[in-house]
Amino acid sequence: SIPLPLLFCCEDNGIGISEENYSKVFVPNFTTKSSGTGLGLAIALQIIEGAGGAIWFESVVGQGTSFFVVLPKMK
Repeated sequence: SIPLPLLFCCEDNGIGISEENYSKVFVPNFTTKSSGTGLGLAIALQIIEGAGGAIWFESVVGQGTSFFVVLPKMK
C-alpha cells in the first residue's frame, strides 16, 4: 500500500494577509510587525520542502489566515 501524506492546518482569526504581500510571506526578513526578524516562515518553508513536503496559505483580510502543511509519511 502507498503511505498517505500527513496534512496539518493552523488557523488564526487575525487581520489576514493582503494580496500585495502574498508573494513576500515566505521571503526571509519580511515582516509587517514592528518587531521580529521575519525568519520564521522562511525557515519553515526550507525545512518542510527539504523533507519533501509543501506549505501554503489561504487568507481573507479582516478574517484571518490558514496555513497548510503536507508532509510525506516516512517509514
